[in-house]
Amino acid sequence: MPPRSPLPQRHGLDAAWVRTPDPSPDGSLAWATMAQFLLERLPAAAEVERRLAAGEFVDQHGRPWTGQEPYRPRAFVWFHRPLAPETPVPFPIEVLDRTDNLVVVDKPPFMATTPRGAHVQETALVKLRVALDLPELAPAHRLDRLTAGVLVLTAHRACRGAYAGVFQSRRVTKEYEAIAPFDATRRFPLRLVGRIEKRRGSLQASLVPGEPNAETLVELLEVRGDHARYRLTPVTGKTHQLRLQMADLGLPLVGDTLYPDILDADPADFSEPLRLVARRLRFTDPLDGVERDYTSNRALTWPESTDQPHRQ
Repeated sequence: MPPRSPLPQRHGLDAAWVRTPDPSPDGSLAWATMAQFLLERLPAAAEVERRLAAGEFVDQHGRPWTGQEPYRPRAFVWFHRPLAPETPVPFPIEVLDRTDNLVVVDKPPFMATTPRGAHVQETALVKLRVALDLPELAPAHRLDRLTAGVLVLTAHRACRGAYAGVFQSRRVTKEYEAIAPFDATRRFPLRLVGRIEKRRGSLQASLVPGEPNAETLVELLEVRGDHARYRLTPVTGKTHQLRLQMADLGLPLVGDTLYPDILDADPADFSEPLRLVARRLRFTDPLDGVERDYTSNRALTWPESTDQPHRQ
């Protein structure tokens, strides 16, 4: 882990860092100066040179690197990454609860929980840090970018471990709702159990032979023509668990661009959300013992061809 950043957040984002490698086994150095290292490690050489001249790269004490320093192994270089334009997500984040330790929100679809890849400023974490002036805000768990619903974040660093432990030890009850095709030959409730693995670099997770590590209870709530609304209660929390298991059942979620097949999706098109909402989340607060129970207000829209409802 790096030391604490000497640079403050900018636009709700922590500073980035790189650490210089150790010398070669024979003691030789791959670069003569710090500038040579940065020019090779970071993209856009002209931009690196400009930022060195402007003093935008600093050491762990906040002192600017000029680039002319002799290369120093095991040194940290801190800097703020330039921000690329992003298409705004046209849905608000609703704050469901705010305490001294927690911020609980109703996350919209199409908004990532944390910065990753092309999604940086238009993420729940960054937007909430800025809006609520909480620089130490961090997620206690995560929701996929396409999944809407209840998201819990910790307000400051001191309480982060306590709440992370609640989620990691599965002392949280999560209920999701989804819309997917209806199969009259299926009998519900249905328990889905299998082994899920996700290879690095692959967009999709896979169900593979082996000891089960993923379990979900599926209950039928409502039928409208060829589609139904389901309650999904996961016992485990593997990547894409609900989406993968439902697709494997032959009931892929409406609006899913990953399962069963990867589909091209325009990142600026917000008209067809994934029909999956983290509807309810319950746990005992590890710090004050309060029973926390939160429900999402996000609506699940039915496909236009559905008929009148028939509740189960």
